[in-house]
Amino acid sequence: MVLAKVHSAAHVGFDGTLIEVECDITNGLPSIIIVGLGSKAIDEAKERIRSSIKNSDLAMPRKRITLNLAPADLPKDGASYDLPMAIAILTASQQINPNLLNESLFIGELSLNGELRPVRGIISHIEVAKRHKIKRVFVPKDNALQASLVSDIEIVEVTSLKHVVKLLMDPRLIKPFVMSNQRHTRQDSEIDFSDIYGQQQAKRALEIAVAGSHNILMTGPPGAGKTMMARAILSIMPEPAQEEIIAITKLHSLAGETTDKIATNRPFRSPHHTSSNIALIGGGKNPKPGEISLAHKGILFMDELPEYTRSTLESLRQPLEDRIVTIARVQDTVTYPADFMLVATQNPCPCGYYLDPDHDCTCTPHQINQYGKKISGPLLDRIDLVVNVHKVEHKNLLKKPSGSSESAEILKRVEDARALQSKRFSRSGRYNTHMSNRDIISSAQLLPEAKVFLEQASSKLGLSARSYMKVIKVARTIADLDQDEAINTGHISEALQYRPR
Repeated sequence: MVLAKVHSAAHVGFDGTLIEVECDITNGLPSIIIVGLGSKAIDEAKERIRSSIKNSDLAMPRKRITLNLAPADLPKDGASYDLPMAIAILTASQQINPNLLNESLFIGELSLNGELRPVRGIISHIEVAKRHKIKRVFVPKDNALQASLVSDIEIVEVTSLKHVVKLLMDPRLIKPFVMSNQRHTRQDSEIDFSDIYGQQQAKRALEIAVAGSHNILMTGPPGAGKTMMARAILSIMPEPAQEEIIAITKLHSLAGETTDKIATNRPFRSPHHTSSNIALIGGGKNPKPGEISLAHKGILFMDELPEYTRSTLESLRQPLEDRIVTIARVQDTVTYPADFMLVATQNPCPCGYYLDPDHDCTCTPHQINQYGKKISGPLLDRIDLVVNVHKVEHKNLLKKPSGSSESAEILKRVEDARALQSKRFSRSGRYNTHMSNRDIISSAQLLPEAKVFLEQASSKLGLSARSYMKVIKVARTIADLDQDEAINTGHISEALQYRPR
C-alpha cells in the first residue's frame, strides 16, 4: 500500500481553492475515516464510495482507510469530492497507475452503481486547475459544456468511476471535450416596445437606462404599464460578451440552478416583495449567491418597491454603489459580484390613485406620507433615473401595432452608444454608470456652458454630491446616444428631468 494524493477543488464564494485528497491504508478493522472539516454530505460519501467501487468491478480494500481533505482548516461541503476520494483509495491500493495524477484534477458525485452525477460550481473548479497549471480536469458528462467555457485547459468528460479508471490505465483513450461551434440564438422577448402605446418619455428613459446601465424607478398609477415596460427591457438589451457569459453561468451554477447549460442570455430576476434579506443579498450557512448576484450583468426587477421591507431595501445600498456584495459569517467571509441594473416600480400611494383625475384616493395623508418614506433618501439617491408613467387612454389600447419592431431600432442605438463606452474605457462590459469621479473629470467632456448650467441647477434643486455626479453620468449616456463627443446644455437639461423631486 502507498500514500496517494489526488487533486480536487472547492468553491469559496465566487472563487475556488485547490484541495488535496490524501489517502493512507493501514492494517486494522475495515473502515473509512474522513478528516479535514467535512460536512455531513462528505461524511455520507463513505457509503457511496464503497458501493460504487464494488459495483464497478473494482476491489474495496478490507483495511483501515484514512482520507484527508487538505487544507484541513477550510470547511468543505458537497458531494463533489466523491470521485477524487474514490480515485485516491484505488491509487493507494495500487489498482490505478498514478502517473497522470499530478497533472489531473477530479470532480464528481458518485451514485451507488458507480455512475457520475453533475455538481454545482464547476467553472470555479476549472479556474482553480488553470490557476495551478494543472493540465486536465475529469468532470461528469453533464458538467462538460459549462467546464469548456474556461479556455486553455483540457476537459475530459467521464460517465462513471469505471470509465475514469479505464482512461487512467490507458491514457491513449483520453479525448478532450470540444464544444460544438453552434451559435446561440438571441432569446426573443415576448413584449416589443411597439406593443406599448404612448409613454414616450418612459420609453426614452428606459433607452437611456439600458444604454448606460443606469438604475431606474418608474412611478405611476396601477395599470399604466410599468411592469409591461420593465419586461420589455430585455428586447433592447445587447447580447452578453464572452466574459459576461462565463460570469453569469458561473453564478447560476454556484446557486445550483443549472449544471449542464450555458447562460447565453442576460438574466431577468424578479424577487417577490416577501423575499428575505438572505434570499436577496445571499448567504446561509454555506453562503450562496442571492438574487442581486443572480441578476449580475442583467436586470433586477423590483415591482412595487415600497412593499419590500425597509431592511431589505436598505441592504441594497452597498451593492448598488460597489457592484459587489460581501457576506460575512462566523466561519467565513465571501464576496460575489452584483453588477446589475435595478428596474423598480411604485404607485404614488397605497391605493395607487393619489392625484388621479379619474379615481378618488382612499388613503389618508398620514398613509401617503408613510408610504413615501419607505424608500429612504440615500437609496433614492442611488437611482439614476426617476420617470412618471401616466395612464393610457382606453381608445388607444386596441390599436394595431406597426409592422416594424421599435425594440430593434432602440437596440441599434443602444449598441452604438455602448460601443462608444467600450472605446472610452478601453474594455467591454464597463458603462457610464461605472464611472468614478476621476473618470468623470478625465473623460466626461463637459462643455463650459453645460457645467455652469449644471452648477446653477444643482444649487436650486439642492442636489447632493452623488446626485450631481449621477446627472453627469446620465448626460454622458444621452450624449452617447446622440453620438456627440461632448456633453452640452441640452444633455444636462434632459438628465435633470429624471432626478427625483
